[in-house]
Amino acid sequence: MSNKKKAIKVYNKKKEIRLYERVSDVRDFCRVIAKHGDRVLFSYFDKKRNLHDMTYGEFHANVLKTAAGLTEKGLAKKRVAIIGETSPEWVYTYLAVLAVGGVAIPLDKELTIDVIEGFMESAEADALIYSASFNGKFENAMKTHKTLKTFIPMTPSEEELALSKKILPLDTVKELGEASVAKGYAIPKVENRETVAEFLFTSGTTGTSKCVMLSQKNIFAAVSAAAETVDFNPDDTIVSLLPIHHTYELACMLAGMDYGMHIGINDSLTHVLKNLQIFKPTGLVLVPLYVYTFYKRIWSEAKKTGRDKTLKLGISAARTLRSMGIDKRRDIFGEVLKSFGGRLEKIICGGAALSPKMIEFFETLGISIYEGFGITECSPLVAVTPYYARKYASVGPAVPCCQIRIDVHSTNDDGYQEGEIQVKGDNVMLGYYKDEKATAKAFTEDGWFRTGDVGYLDEDNYCHITGRLKSVIVLENGKNVFPEEIEEYLGGIEMIAECVVVGRQNDTEVTLVAVVYPDASKFPEGATSEDMEKSIRDAINALNKTLPTYKHIKGIELRDTEFEKTTSRKIKRHLVK
Repeated sequence: MSNKKKAIKVYNKKKEIRLYERVSDVRDFCRVIAKHGDRVLFSYFDKKRNLHDMTYGEFHANVLKTAAGLTEKGLAKKRVAIIGETSPEWVYTYLAVLAVGGVAIPLDKELTIDVIEGFMESAEADALIYSASFNGKFENAMKTHKTLKTFIPMTPSEEELALSKKILPLDTVKELGEASVAKGYAIPKVENRETVAEFLFTSGTTGTSKCVMLSQKNIFAAVSAAAETVDFNPDDTIVSLLPIHHTYELACMLAGMDYGMHIGINDSLTHVLKNLQIFKPTGLVLVPLYVYTFYKRIWSEAKKTGRDKTLKLGISAARTLRSMGIDKRRDIFGEVLKSFGGRLEKIICGGAALSPKMIEFFETLGISIYEGFGITECSPLVAVTPYYARKYASVGPAVPCCQIRIDVHSTNDDGYQEGEIQVKGDNVMLGYYKDEKATAKAFTEDGWFRTGDVGYLDEDNYCHITGRLKSVIVLENGKNVFPEEIEEYLGGIEMIAECVVVGRQNDTEVTLVAVVYPDASKFPEGATSEDMEKSIRDAINALNKTLPTYKHIKGIELRDTEFEKTTSRKIKRHLVK
């Protein structure tokens, strides 16, 4: 039987006026944010959980002072690494580095110090800006690192200041800059938008990770495309939940700043729901793991309070009323929506595939989810489903700054030509730093970037992603199976918390095996691993009946711990043996 994903167009009224400005570079971007003046940009917590606000005007002044101070200290046009938690300081130092013609190097705060130092060495960083959580952790680098000459702590302790003469506190940088601004310093004109402005390391160790080079043209093409294609406005509030060093989070945050939106900064994963109550967001930018977590929590709380039947009735009633042109979702699900602050209307979701069932469920509650597709090498935005013409199970058409084509290698079960997704446009990287061989391999002969993702374009030019070239499982009959597709089906089984599908080679064939981390809360108390395996096997056997034979899952392997994940909450598939 056909397993074509349900494609449902959901049309909203298209707004004629888009309240954003297309920006070309950092100077242009700073001009736009300065216009937002006294509007509150960031709300954030200090160590004692006291809440503070920073206006756009204050933020812009910090960018200007930092840029001027970096120039005074001879750090203009230098390579500056930045590491730490999401904070106003992180964002305005990032922009200041770009503003002085430097190369910003965002780093993952979850990595070990030796890996962080290795990345800075391979990028030949001249300076490092770091948050208080890294105070005392770079003492060895201050003595031995080959390229780092300046260390800029955002909030230094007395002990930190005593470590080295190479330490230059951020406040000192801004004080120097303030004097320079008083004399008329302004952000200089960008000399060349197409030279390298940012180094981004892909997931991996110092030996396997690639260093992506992005220009200001790349960065702000993606920012403008994000602002143009999502349904946000200046009165929206979002909460920053994802790591700021990820280009997905940063691009969406900068797009929100283009609008003049209010951004709350989450200070801990343990405080997410509490902070949603405080910030009361109208929108969120998430990866699928958050969506699944929210979904499970809604049902868990409903069952715990004995309201699960009421929730099911509400879902049925809401869908019936909407079919009659009556929208009472926010009334029916008022209590559920309160857990997200009461105002949440939309979620942008990217980073991995999301089950269409999640989109349908949250739409029924009154929360619209818009899927997007991106990759670091494309700054990262490639496609997003438009707010005015959504299709479930699609990441939408290419955003305005680029084009998508398919390098066709086969026709799928539903008659669409399928192959590698390739991209060309203003968002596509310059290449990999000091790796000409990898750069050449990443592009086709006629200049299209090879994403490594497999999918197809439908009749409306909407992109559908079906898997990764690297993870494809080739069967003896020549059929290609993309495990991501099977994992999406398995995601509908409540008893499965997480899973990875792998190909196991035996004497005669390759069989599909589901490696499963079960959700213990879905089983009776005292259930053994054998009980869990039998129940999951029965559910998978039922699923197999709906799939073509070559996609049947033949084996199950249970594990008692979660899969290891990247900081963007993607399972490290290569570690699953």
